[in-house]
Amino acid sequence: MAGVLTGFAIIGFVIAVGYVVGRTNILQVDAQKPLNRIAFFVTSPALLFTVLARADVSVIFSSFLVVTVITVATSITLYVVASRLFFRRAAAETTIGAVASSYSNANNIGLPVAIYVLGDPQFIAPLLMLQLIVMAPVTLTVLDTVTRGKASIGSFLTQPVRNPMIIASLIGLLLSISGVTLPDEVMAPFDLIGGATIPLVLMTFGMSLAGQRPLAPGTGRRDVLMAALLKSVVMPIVAYLLGRFVFDLDAAHLFGVVVLAALPTAQNVFNFASRYERGVVIARDTVLITTIASVPVLVVAAALLAP
Repeated sequence: MAGVLTGFAIIGFVIAVGYVVGRTNILQVDAQKPLNRIAFFVTSPALLFTVLARADVSVIFSSFLVVTVITVATSITLYVVASRLFFRRAAAETTIGAVASSYSNANNIGLPVAIYVLGDPQFIAPLLMLQLIVMAPVTLTVLDTVTRGKASIGSFLTQPVRNPMIIASLIGLLLSISGVTLPDEVMAPFDLIGGATIPLVLMTFGMSLAGQRPLAPGTGRRDVLMAALLKSVVMPIVAYLLGRFVFDLDAAHLFGVVVLAALPTAQNVFNFASRYERGVVIARDTVLITTIASVPVLVVAAALLAP
């Protein structure tokens, strides 16, 4: 459990640095936008490429993936239904909320959790693959379509060749599947650039908190609370029920799938929202609340299910 707390402490410190930067006006007020664009178009693609190029395909395509897919689909469906029936949000805001309720922080928190709590970093691979190869492309396609005001089959089909994160993810996956290992000299520049992603995104997120009050009236509190409830409570419960009673997972794998489902919302959701300037407050507040809420949830999961 020390690994979980250490991971959160590191993330919290970097977010706090960004908050101080925002409060002290070290950068101009509108500096968040170019920083987000650098993360979206440059550093994140490099990080995704290096992670997936080194992934173990046999672990990626396992029962973990099936349980994760159903769990994510359940959370998304519940949020979309609630949004359409009660919140009456536009398509872009509904998309951000649905993704916030289901898109886990697989890198920043998931990796240390997989290493220090689950004992194997490959546990995170199926979740990471689902998010990078399916969820991210679909989310970006929907946001790209609704913000442009028109939909077309061509737009959907060409999304992979127009988005650097998807291109990088697919290339990395192909290398992993083919078993090709690039020389360290080739990977080194991508490792260096990709290494800037996590601090860049976290500090930008911290900057966005300066002068803001989470769950302020008129900022979509119901949307945020719904997304946070689904991500922090409903997803771990669904993962447990599926793993225990449907797929009959052993103790180690059941513990793993529940812990990964309990991970907080990824900062990438805030990055997506900022990139398209839709649902930014919903994404920001959900990331913050689920990050805080996931600590006791992960502790309880470890106490009850750790083999």
